[in-house]
Amino acid sequence: MFTKILIANRGEIACRVIATAKKMGIQTVAVYSDADKEARHVKLADEAVRIGAAPSRESYLLADKIIEACKQTGAQAVHPGYGFLSENEAFAKRCEDEGIAFIGPKAHSIAAMGDKIASKKLANEAKVNTIPGYNDAISGPEQAVEIAKGIGYPVMIKASAGGGGKGLRVAFNDKEAFEGFASCQNEARNSFGDDRVFIEKYVQEPRHIEIQVLGDSFGNVIYLNERECSIQRRHQKVIEEAPSPFISDATRKAMGEQAVALAKAVKYQSAGTVEFVVGKDQDFYFLEMNTRLQVEHPVTECITGLDLVELMIRVAAGEKLPLTQADVKRDGWAIECRINAEDPFRNFLPSTGRLVRFQPPEESMFQSDTSKKLGVRVDTGVYEGGEIPMYYDSMIAKLIVHGTDRNDAIAKMRAALNGFVIRGISSNIPFQAALLAHPKFVSGHFNTGFIAEHYGKGFAAEDVPHDDPQFLVALAAFMHRRYRARASGISGQLAGHEVRVGEQFVVVTLGAEGKNQHHEVTVSDFEDKSGSSAVLVGGNSYQISSTATLGQIRVQGSCNGQGFTAQVERGVGKNPLALRIAHNGTQVEAMVFSPLGARLHQLMPFKAPPDLSKFLLSPMPGLLVDVAVQPGQKVQAGEKLAVIEAMKMENILFAAQDGVVGKIVAGKGESLAVDQVILEFQ
Repeated sequence: MFTKILIANRGEIACRVIATAKKMGIQTVAVYSDADKEARHVKLADEAVRIGAAPSRESYLLADKIIEACKQTGAQAVHPGYGFLSENEAFAKRCEDEGIAFIGPKAHSIAAMGDKIASKKLANEAKVNTIPGYNDAISGPEQAVEIAKGIGYPVMIKASAGGGGKGLRVAFNDKEAFEGFASCQNEARNSFGDDRVFIEKYVQEPRHIEIQVLGDSFGNVIYLNERECSIQRRHQKVIEEAPSPFISDATRKAMGEQAVALAKAVKYQSAGTVEFVVGKDQDFYFLEMNTRLQVEHPVTECITGLDLVELMIRVAAGEKLPLTQADVKRDGWAIECRINAEDPFRNFLPSTGRLVRFQPPEESMFQSDTSKKLGVRVDTGVYEGGEIPMYYDSMIAKLIVHGTDRNDAIAKMRAALNGFVIRGISSNIPFQAALLAHPKFVSGHFNTGFIAEHYGKGFAAEDVPHDDPQFLVALAAFMHRRYRARASGISGQLAGHEVRVGEQFVVVTLGAEGKNQHHEVTVSDFEDKSGSSAVLVGGNSYQISSTATLGQIRVQGSCNGQGFTAQVERGVGKNPLALRIAHNGTQVEAMVFSPLGARLHQLMPFKAPPDLSKFLLSPMPGLLVDVAVQPGQKVQAGEKLAVIEAMKMENILFAAQDGVVGKIVAGKGESLAVDQVILEFQ
């Protein structure tokens, strides 16, 4: 067994590999860029080596620097994680040539299966069903249009070396095929250093289901059941679960056996994933093989009880798989939510900056009556006070739950999301909460078009209706009364002017453009129960109990005998005197007054926000890679104005209305802050 391994990656996956290595008694070496010198994976590793500047092409994609770091530290093996060099055939071969074990498949397997075009041809030779398409590299956008017309729209344009949703576009007509090819090629060149692109038929209403395989150097290959990955936004997975709520045992077995056959055809060693697109009648077609560890591997670990990283290390060290296909378990239900640094209320634009607060829900693993590990798991590479840089992927954590069945797992995940505190940047937690509450998700009746169908016009607060909005009002009044009770106990108050707690309140929930709602509320404490109050709102009674410390964000307690977790803050919203209450994805801002205070508040005039329609503002921090217009140019609504690159993705800014460009304020190549002016209109 190895005594020291180097992790050629960053973020949560580097921390994940370090955790297993420590468990196995193996020393670890981290590598880092200038942007990551204070990163969590650097702090967790036994040693750390700087390998370059912040952009990945100047650090994490430099094979020479990583090989040099191995030699410098005496690392005997490299775990590449996912992304970066994990599916780079040349890097795997270079490691072999240098006598460094590559904790992943052999270079020949990466060559055969990691390349999307080569893998399609191999699958066809193995008589595996594949989707109709053109599996050779395409020379230019004109040829792409002709091929697309021949296959029949819609088509999927994909980078041969792609992955993680990068270098992928769906086209429904000639114009989209032409433009999509160029964008896809640019993204592929920037992300993978390989601009080859191919086209295939886009199967409508498909499900994305993948099979986890595991092979060793003795010719043994097994499959570890499936993962349901159909909840995707812009072809990037948002929620994954295992098992799938859709396929039958017979389909699972057939897909698993086909995945194993494909892996054996290339003498596959290590963990890998065979992805399938599955039709509504459970017909399935080979999509691609990812010759690495997947982001969503924890859900497989939960239901099988296996540590995939440990098995990868043992296989790379020459050990035989410790189990056969008959030994593979499928216990309970696991769900993973990717927690991304993005603002769902601003069209999911990247959000970078300092994590002022980062308090994940407490991890809990306990044994049930059937000896299954159930609970909550958090995989992350960040910490409170750390920075989220703009150079890398937007995912900051993975939240994983393991339940006895699917309904139990959904309930656990909703509670865990309620308790996940992130401040300083925006996150997609409200969106995740909305997905988990959606009837079609709960029923298991969805496909890869689910998010586009239900949230095609973006995501708004109204998309997360609360099943009991008066509970939020009651909680605001309950917490306000606790604040008042604490204030009333402060010594030295002026006689006759002491803070009085009171029982009658008016909760004003703040709406857009001054459209507020008033709720009359009565809060009375139970004499025999510390931290418990009876709250009356609109004829409904809520008995709320909580021992939450005043000032902390996460509030846990019970309401009418049912447990809840919510988040409550003061002075963070549009009004510094308001309370912000968040629960089950719904967020409200509320001011709690005495009856007289509420009447006076109604007399306050509404101040309209300033008109910013004459400016194009940067909606995110990022690099301005292109300004597509000139001063004096007339533009129409929907016309391209500028392109900003953030977190490895190009974001195109379009004109919201017709107008004439006045002054260009920001220049190409400039690093932009949120709401920085790019150009002005006349």
